[in-house]
Amino acid sequence: MDQFLASWMDKTIQRAQKQNESGIIPPKAPGDKLKLLFAGYNGTRNTGSDVRVEEMLRQVRHIFGANRLDLTVFSFIKSYSKGYFGDARQVTPSPLFPRFLNQEVPRHDGVIACEGSTFKSAFTDLLTIMMVGAMGLATAHRRLSVAYGAEAGKMNPWPKRLATEYCKESLVITRNEESRRVLAELEIPSEFGTDTAWTFSPLGREYAQNELRKLGWNGERLLIVCPINPFWWPVTASLSKTALRLLGFYRKSHYGRIFFFQDSEEVNRKYEQYLSAVAGAVRRFREKTGVFVAVAASEELDNAAVKNLSKKLGGVPTFSSTHHNMYQLVSIFRAADMMLSSRYHAIVTSMATGVPSAGITFDERIANLMKERGHEHLLMRVDDPDLEERAEAALFELNKNPELISEGATQTVARNLQVMSTMGHKLLDYVVQRHPQFEPKQQFRSWEDYLPPMGPELHRLLEQHV
Repeated sequence: MDQFLASWMDKTIQRAQKQNESGIIPPKAPGDKLKLLFAGYNGTRNTGSDVRVEEMLRQVRHIFGANRLDLTVFSFIKSYSKGYFGDARQVTPSPLFPRFLNQEVPRHDGVIACEGSTFKSAFTDLLTIMMVGAMGLATAHRRLSVAYGAEAGKMNPWPKRLATEYCKESLVITRNEESRRVLAELEIPSEFGTDTAWTFSPLGREYAQNELRKLGWNGERLLIVCPINPFWWPVTASLSKTALRLLGFYRKSHYGRIFFFQDSEEVNRKYEQYLSAVAGAVRRFREKTGVFVAVAASEELDNAAVKNLSKKLGGVPTFSSTHHNMYQLVSIFRAADMMLSSRYHAIVTSMATGVPSAGITFDERIANLMKERGHEHLLMRVDDPDLEERAEAALFELNKNPELISEGATQTVARNLQVMSTMGHKLLDYVVQRHPQFEPKQQFRSWEDYLPPMGPELHRLLEQHV
């Protein structure tokens, strides 16, 4: 089924290329708005995906002027993204996404692929094929084609083929140099950039403290742990499993619609080893330090992992993106005194207030971030044979040197804010080169002018580090 959808996407782009062989950019009439389609993994209560897209939209509105834009955003479950993304129209992609994209992309002046995992197969080939397909269709229709803050890693044959074939004319801005090297091997030009979650401002600390007190916290040092199930990826499409599910099969591994997680004895064994190792490390650390432990699901898919880890720790409090929106959950993250996380954006969104954090990774994202911070000694892999011992050592390091680790985290935030500003400048140049009438009316006097309005915590951080 994955190969069928990839082949369909390929043929859809080829037909669009033949229909638009003139190479003429569709003209804009005076007074027309710039219509942009933001293609990403939104509306699933994935806090990181929603935060980074929220900040992209704020940056684009700030640079070009909200009254000159007509924005549309993917949302897989609109009720989950209700109240997000300002006045942007939200559309739900069809499982048969080549047809959906073929209808939706030409209605816009450009596509901005805003999924962090745009060029990688770690989670699923299907999302990569959808993002690359949207960009390829935009290029075929002579529209703007952008990947904004993208990550590149190992790609399976079909996604690699589509990316290589259809993304060479796009503006690709990655979020680290490692991703640029991956794309360079495919001869896909790219620019250096960063993630876009750095400018996000959640609810104030009072909200988090009130929520924590409801669950028994009395001001103790707080450790937040963010587990995942790293072994049930990638998700694949299957019509046969969909049919058998009606008879009671494959319900445990069902992701949604026609999509399914990996499920086997080996997957379950590795998952149990991972959770048990994390629980063992946290349990001993708690016994020796007296910290208050809470477990958080940064994405709704993490709920089972959170429930299982909480049970292994004797029923510690839990938080979930199912019940807390992104403004609430990031507030809770920033109230922590330390964090142990397998979720990339849980770490990223907590760094603005200097929360010392360690990461347990299964792909490139947390590894690249820890390398950038100079904290590779705080990095582990989900399948490390000595994960329990290494995680315990990392927790004691967070406890021993919080100021030093916090300083490295906030310095990294300051650097990335400057890079995000450069990204905004590059996007502006790219758009204005093709549509000069959208040159901003306001003047940009400093690099901070290319960023959306920021909260006081970020202004204080910049005063310290810039």
